[in-house]
Amino acid sequence: MSTTGADALHQERYRIAASRDARFDGQFVTAVHSTGIYCRPSCPARTPRAAGVTFYRTSAAAHLAGFRACKRCLPEATPGSPEWDLREDVAGRAMRLVLDGVVEREGVPGLAERVGYSERQLNRIMTEELGAGPKALSRAHRAQTARTLLTSSDLPIADVAFAAGFTSIRQFNDTVREVFALTPTALRDRRPVTPSTDGALRVHLPARPPFDVQGLLEWHALHALAGTEQVTTTATGRVASYGRVLDLPGGPGWFRASAAGDDGAGSVAGAGVGDGAGRTGLDLLVRLTDLSDLPTLVARVRALFDLDADPVAVDTALAAVPELAPVVERIPGMRLPGAVDPHEVVFRTLIGQQVSVAAARTAQTRLVAALGERVPDGLVPWSGDDGAEVRLFPRAAVVAGRGREVLRGPAARVDTILRVATALADGSLVVDGGQSLDDLRSGLLAVKGIGPWTADYVALRVRHHPDLFLHSDLAVRNGAQELGLPGTARELSLWSERVAPWRSYLTMHCWRPIVDRATERTAATSTNPGKEPR
Repeated sequence: MSTTGADALHQERYRIAASRDARFDGQFVTAVHSTGIYCRPSCPARTPRAAGVTFYRTSAAAHLAGFRACKRCLPEATPGSPEWDLREDVAGRAMRLVLDGVVEREGVPGLAERVGYSERQLNRIMTEELGAGPKALSRAHRAQTARTLLTSSDLPIADVAFAAGFTSIRQFNDTVREVFALTPTALRDRRPVTPSTDGALRVHLPARPPFDVQGLLEWHALHALAGTEQVTTTATGRVASYGRVLDLPGGPGWFRASAAGDDGAGSVAGAGVGDGAGRTGLDLLVRLTDLSDLPTLVARVRALFDLDADPVAVDTALAAVPELAPVVERIPGMRLPGAVDPHEVVFRTLIGQQVSVAAARTAQTRLVAALGERVPDGLVPWSGDDGAEVRLFPRAAVVAGRGREVLRGPAARVDTILRVATALADGSLVVDGGQSLDDLRSGLLAVKGIGPWTADYVALRVRHHPDLFLHSDLAVRNGAQELGLPGTARELSLWSERVAPWRSYLTMHCWRPIVDRATERTAATSTNPGKEPR
């Protein structure tokens, strides 16, 4: 970057910090030379003069420069940057994998192999782009996880160290002291509430306001599979929480998510969870086979609920279009449904093509019941719905070997599913969040039987890309007509360019009437048992 460009960026970030704009929390940090600390942009402390601060893209870069985290604004407790969903370059792809815990599981060599670069090249690229290499970025992520656990769980401190991904207690102690200028014990003593001892970890995940958490809870509830996912509702039939089991590197895990400050039954708790009291986001209950899987689970839940999005930027762009202004005003903070398992999304998408949501759910539940691995007793604090055993969604190799015994429907669709399962199992097809959009789409489209709609839907869920509009989807076109938008696929596609690069959120607004009607039917049945809603 030229000197002029660097100066302009410095001044822009200084204006943001001076205005204490919370929208930019998590997108960069402000390092103050005189105090040796770094803060989030919205820190309430007096803003130093412009010459007395340096701005870093990541907290890891601030750590390397010798700065420690501010104890007042807690920069490690912010939402992540929306930049990682937008970026298609090597640094962006690698950062998504770092957040998923690839460095802890596979080391820097594994990360480099996944993005197709040598370790040396990858370290150089990430240092130039983000101010820190993969090891430093992973270390900062571990420190953030450790802070979350120390302040929101009752885990013994030694267990926190290994759950956060550290390989030794000494490494954990040194990192916490260096980053936070506190010992782990002192950091735990700062927690605002005493966690419960119900056997589950309690973790708060922050999000930028506004946050349409109810909309996402209802979206996931509409697609939930008995035996794998669980939904709780209020007395009026509204969705209160969403939970599920998932396959993690160390074994099965479980979480239940509810709106921050909600107890999961639709009522606001007397105090927040951890350091999340009064904040926007999610509260999680978590149980794990291996505690070291917690950072991976958290990263996947953040993606599942689009917690790192910049809703103000999205809503501003959509509301600038007259036809969309009323719906944005009615539903601010729309989010995208992500994925906790990319392969699962592929299979559920293929099974659900050209059938109703209810029919898709029935077929997917049948697949899980027949081929899913049973979850050990004691991990999950609920029994399967309708008497179904709690099971994981089956892995690709299992679907490839036994899927024909279970799958129903047109032979061409079954053949496509088995073809995809075999390719995913042997590695000839790769589907994960670390890919570029083009690589993900081209890999899927190269498989016989997969078309553009399938590739784009999977990319929206797995890659979490903000600018995908499913104009050929019948439900999207019907919803668009309800919003007063063009009704034909071609006209709608051309019209959608007015809201680029946020067309994925337009897709969600077009789908929203379906979710709302399904929720209303469920609520009507709940409040009038035995009576079919009209």
